[in-house]
Amino acid sequence: MVRSAKRDVIVAWSNSDPIGYLTIAWDSPYPPFAAASIPEIVDFNVLARHRRRGAGSTLMDEAEDRIARRSDHAGIGVGLYSDYGSAQRMYVKRGYIPDGAGVVLGCRPVAPGTTIVIDDGPSLMFTKRL
Repeated sequence: MVRSAKRDVIVAWSNSDPIGYLTIAWDSPYPPFAAASIPEIVDFNVLARHRRRGAGSTLMDEAEDRIARRSDHAGIGVGLYSDYGSAQRMYVKRGYIPDGAGVVLGCRPVAPGTTIVIDDGPSLMFTKRL
């Protein structure tokens, strides 16, 4: 684990091998979260061969516990295409709901009628009351 005034990095281990991590951004770069002082879970990743074995849930549990000591809400963003399907389902099952801003790109809502490329950039932002 790495801790600073701005971020905590939490690492999941299997024996002595890192298998996943996430970062808590205490000052979210996403303006609606920043304005409401909602910490954001970012850079969440578990190695493919270790998924669906509880490592992601353990990381999220630890992150939510830490956030709950400082805030009554947590925020998280998720990509839009099928590679993010497991994460999308996980967040909903954990009680996260969309923040209502629609598709976000570069921390800003995408205006209706805008053409964008669906890659790792666009996301939906979610919040959870802790």
